[in-house]
Order: sequence, then structure tokens, then C-alpha cells
Amino acid sequence: MKKKLEEQPEHVIPAFATEAEEAEWWYQNRNAHGKHLVAAVKSGEAQVLTKEKLLARIAASKKTAAPTVALRIPEADLALARKQAAQKGLPYQTYIKSLLHETLAKREKQKTGW
Repeated sequence: MKKKLEEQPEHVIPAFATEAEEAEWWYQNRNAHGKHLVAAVKSGEAQVLTKEKLLARIAASKKTAAPTVALRIPEADLALARKQAAQKGLPYQTYIKSLLHETLAKREKQKTGW
């Protein structure tokens, strides 16, 4: 039985000291990432970004900014979030927002019985 893409191990892109080092890493790993992309396209997880979808995303990004919220987060949790965000190649605040969104959506889905 095939694993769903979200169940497969995540590919971690390391931090690079130089562009040449990054280019070499992408070249050496081109087959693994290519296979993952093909699998995502076949499963429907990856989709073609049409001009209409792109324009809609651009328009959505120009909407008013989300409200700013200040939270006190324990140092250990913040350090862990920064570490995990770096492993995913994301800014830590973006990563924390995505975790919050995913958790809230999951709980809402469980609550409504979807």
C-alpha cells in the first residue's frame, strides 16, 4: 500500500553558506525531489498555478494586514519553534502561525464531526 504524501518523511532543506553549495545540494538531490514532485502531481496534492489563481493570491495578499497579537512564550518553546522553523526553511513567526492555524482547524473539524 502506498503512503500518502503527508505520511512520507519530510525533505529537509539545509541552510547553505554559499550559492554554489546550495546549487550542488539541489543537483545531488534532484532525483529525490523530482520523484516527490511527480508523486504529488499524481495524487493531486500539487496543482498547476493558473494565472487566475496567481492573480487571486496576489489580490488576497494586498488585503489589510492581520491584527498584531503579543504572546508570552516560554523560552524553551520559542527555541524549539525556531529550530523546527529553520529545518523547514521558514521564518519562526510564520511557522508558529501555521502551527496555530493547523491546530485550530483540526480542533474545529473534530468539534463539527467532519
